[in-house]
This record gives sequence, structure tokens and C-alpha cells, in this order.
Amino acid sequence: MNAIAELNEQTDRSLLIVEDDKPFLERLSRAMETRGFSVTSCDTVSDGLAQIGKAAPAFAVVDLRLGDGNGLDVVSALKKKRPEARAIVLTGYGNIATAVTAVKMGAIDYLSKPADADDVVAALLSTSTEKSELPANPMSADRVRWEHIQRIYEMCNRNVSETARRLNMHRRTLQRILAKRAPR
Repeated sequence: MNAIAELNEQTDRSLLIVEDDKPFLERLSRAMETRGFSVTSCDTVSDGLAQIGKAAPAFAVVDLRLGDGNGLDVVSALKKKRPEARAIVLTGYGNIATAVTAVKMGAIDYLSKPADADDVVAALLSTSTEKSELPANPMSADRVRWEHIQRIYEMCNRNVSETARRLNMHRRTLQRILAKRAPR
């Protein structure tokens, strides 16, 4: 409930939600409205960009992968139009590489789906600069290696041959690694 008290101190409570999963979009929109936000919802990157062009909101919740493009384009446009705006990125396809990219583009946080509305509000209103605690279960060495490979793969625009060259790895070996699930 502390987050709602912080929201009441905000003069501009405009929130843009860009999400292509319609049931989730409707649930999140209703939940955010009950928490005091003035919500505008869109289900495509182009609609989100158009909405920002009309009036840039103070807050945004953007899905990473949308049907017509990348949600980071919306975050970038919002930050250009309104630098003080606070945006978070939601995704069901989380990895370190995309999280780092999202933060570099101006997102203040990166949450995995399904995200609870309280988690979204806490992320949007968080002003904490203190260091977080060490994780109870740190990543294994295999997981760190997998995350590094995924980051390079994303940097190479998902080009397997170029990624293999940069990692000094045989292309077939890389394809086998990419086909497997992420290690724990």
C-alpha cells in the first residue's frame, strides 16, 4: 500500500500499456486503474508510438515482443519525447541480454510474465538506489555461459554464423546449444 501513497503524490498519473496478449492487457489495465493510474492501452508498437506522439505518458508498461515489432522502440520513443518518464519492460522470453538492452534504452526495470499488478506498481514507483541482496541461488556456470551466448546471439541479430565466428565456436555446436533449453 506504500506504493499507492507514493502514486497519490504524483501529479501526472498517465500510464501507457502496450501488450499484445489481450486478456492480460485488459486485466492489467483494470488493475492499474484501481490503483490510481489513468490508463491508455495499445496492442501494437505502431499504436503505442502514435499514442506517445499525441501525449507522452508519465509511466509505461511495454511488452518486449509484439506482433508488429519490438517493444523497446516504444520505450526509446517515450524517453526521447519525455526523458523523465518511467517505463518498465514485461516479457515471457527473458534473458540477461534483453534486460541489459532494455535498461540501456531507458527502461527502469525488466519483469518476467506473468507479472502481478503490485509488482508492476512497485517497479514503476521504485526510487531505491541501494544495492540489492545477493541471490540465494546464484546462476550456475553453465547458465552464465548460456546467457553469454544468448547475449552475443542477440547482438548479431540472431545470425548463427556470425555468432559462431565471434564466439570462436563451430556453427553446428552453436546450433545444438541454441536448440536446448536454458540450464538452471
